[in-house]
Amino acid sequence: MRRCKVLFLLLAALLALAGCGTSYPADPEGTLDRVRGGTLRVGASPNRDWVRLPSGSGGAARVEGKEAELVQQFAERLGADIEWVTGTEQVLADELKHGGLDLVIGGLDDKTPWSTHAGLTRPYTESRDSRGSLHRHVMLVPLGENAFLLELDRFLLESGQA
Repeated sequence: MRRCKVLFLLLAALLALAGCGTSYPADPEGTLDRVRGGTLRVGASPNRDWVRLPSGSGGAARVEGKEAELVQQFAERLGADIEWVTGTEQVLADELKHGGLDLVIGGLDDKTPWSTHAGLTRPYTESRDSRGSLHRHVMLVPLGENAFLLELDRFLLESGQA
């Protein structure tokens, strides 16, 4: 009889937890929900073909390159406009850490020193530098924004980039 009571209580607790409506993965800061149909704030650090800042941008940041094109496609998928912010990796990683950006690009690889400040996508492509060293490229997102990170990783995978 006692065993039945314990089993009943465990089952009741499990059902109560299942009904809480919590979904995983979650974004504690709501990044994916805020960006979808809104604005994706992207930090872009110039790095050869990955991220280029053409001259004559005329005040508004224009960003081009392989990663910029991917971000534009991702934003379209989310129905979001892009607000570009340009700067050095250090400045952009700090801005990401403090909530001012949703994503940082710049030809970064999985050995980036900013991994303590940010979440990293799965490596989505590889390249070799002039010395023959292999680089596995990633993008940076805010730490803990796992639903946003998962959506970006899915996009990169579905677009043939991961």
